[in-house]
Amino acid sequence: MHTKDDWITTPITEDLLRGALEVERTARGVLPHRLPAWARAQCTDGQLAMAESQPSGVRLAFRTRATAIELDTVPTKRVYVGVPPRPDGVYELLVDGSPAGRASVPGGDTLTIDMTAGTAERQSGPAGTLSFTGLADGSKDVEIWLPHNETTELLALRTDAPVERAADTGRRVWLHHGSSISHGSDAAGPTTTWPALAASLGGVDLINLGFGGGALLDPFTARTLRDTPADLISIKIGINLVNSDLMRLRAFTPAVHGFLDTVREGHPATPLLVVSSVLCPIHEDTPGPAVPDFSGMSEGQLRFRAAGDPAERASGKLTLNVIRDELARIVTQRAAEDPNIHYLDGRELYGEADAAELPLPDRIHPDAATHRRMGERFAKLVFAADGIFGNGEA
Repeated sequence: MHTKDDWITTPITEDLLRGALEVERTARGVLPHRLPAWARAQCTDGQLAMAESQPSGVRLAFRTRATAIELDTVPTKRVYVGVPPRPDGVYELLVDGSPAGRASVPGGDTLTIDMTAGTAERQSGPAGTLSFTGLADGSKDVEIWLPHNETTELLALRTDAPVERAADTGRRVWLHHGSSISHGSDAAGPTTTWPALAASLGGVDLINLGFGGGALLDPFTARTLRDTPADLISIKIGINLVNSDLMRLRAFTPAVHGFLDTVREGHPATPLLVVSSVLCPIHEDTPGPAVPDFSGMSEGQLRFRAAGDPAERASGKLTLNVIRDELARIVTQRAAEDPNIHYLDGRELYGEADAAELPLPDRIHPDAATHRRMGERFAKLVFAADGIFGNGEA
């Protein structure tokens, strides 16, 4: 049992955080962000504001001899009107790279979202404490991965031994951008979202700019990618443009070129991978928008359906197959002058055979088992020695 005098409190600063692009000082503590303030100021979309503040891929990293660790946080719990309660976000502890514990923090703020009315109401709540005890004595590298789907304000870090900044891993930095599927959707925890798992298997350090509902070819996101140091970059494009019914093919093609041009301004020769959407049967050949389907609510399941008309493809409405064909053409065109750009069809990560075995529970988002499968496949296709980002070493 630790007494008050046993604990050492370490300020939570930028040098203890990995995967965040900016840290905001709040009245209570610090809030990691995955978009910088200037980018956030260019978009008033509440969905994006919520998504970028959810710390997918963000982790505290330090070296210590501590056998006990406490972390005070204020999580933001999302409550959807008419939908069963969501599970609390999960924090995962890694010690010298191996899983060593997982827990959740009760309490916190509550964000009540009414999808029918399009409203969101926030209510303040108390802080909670995360505790990991019984760790082995001796110097070790510690990571605490924050919940990928729960905005998390960090208040205080306490340990029973001093903390120092973790050494540079020397691994390549992988910068990834995508939709809610890249964000983590219904993964089992922050280390098993498909990008986090792929990064672990591939021996790279992840910066995850997967934003639920926010992979929309926004110029400020392209400039953020441009300005973020990275050794490898991947951009996953497709599902959000279809399910939001945001643009037509005429706008899509130059928007993709412009997005890639901007990224190349800061990373002219960095290996760059364009990834199309994984299989999503409702939108393969049917345009958006996607709308909530409440017919399964008696079973506690919210699903989505495609509200567009396949005949609208003739007028330029986007479907996933339309986007895949155009992305493949764009990358082929650009590769004539850019030998470091590559294309990956997302159905190699999750395709028809996978959908038959592991159908998407809500018709858009993969479950935990599918995240694991996608992460393993991405690591093999992209990070293996003979993969797209492979280094050629066995």
